[in-house]
Amino acid sequence: MIFERAKLDGVYKISLEKRGDSRGFFARSFCIDEFSTMNLETTFVQQNTSLSHQKNTLRGMHYQLGNSAEVKYIRCFSGAIFDVIIDLRKQSPTYLQYETFELNEENRLGLYIPKGFAHGYLSISNDALLSYTVSSRYDPDKERGIRWNDPLFAIDWPKEKPSLSEKDSNYQDFDAETRGLDTKFEEEKMVNGVN
Repeated sequence: MIFERAKLDGVYKISLEKRGDSRGFFARSFCIDEFSTMNLETTFVQQNTSLSHQKNTLRGMHYQLGNSAEVKYIRCFSGAIFDVIIDLRKQSPTYLQYETFELNEENRLGLYIPKGFAHGYLSISNDALLSYTVSSRYDPDKERGIRWNDPLFAIDWPKEKPSLSEKDSNYQDFDAETRGLDTKFEEEKMVNGVN
């Protein structure tokens, strides 16, 4: 595997080192030794698969709090997605910055996202198949989200009117004055009892 630092602090793009012939190729997509050498998370508890049948399906922007905060390791195996992450760690040098990536079946690029990031993506092809491995189980009580087109971030999505779930459509804008995750990701920052 080839590890390349992304713009946002702690994020890595991970490329496959393929060994192939006329039949196809073989490549490691995860190796505990290589992740350990890079000081990355090696304990993952769940692997999820997401299929978006229709182009322009948007999922996000999601994150979890406290002990349920997740490291995510993502890869697109079929089709293509426009992937977006936002750094919500108040003490981070890249706090409130976002970064975008195209993950697709051609580049097979992996994305390592530390705890404390909101994550979402837009399918830019039909039948976009995504696999993501996470360090924490899904916890509906600690799940949070940010509106996909929050003007605070002004994300340059390639589609103005994507298809969203009702839940994702109802997320609110992120208030940088009253919210944000501390370095331990114990809870969201609260001011005057407002979450």
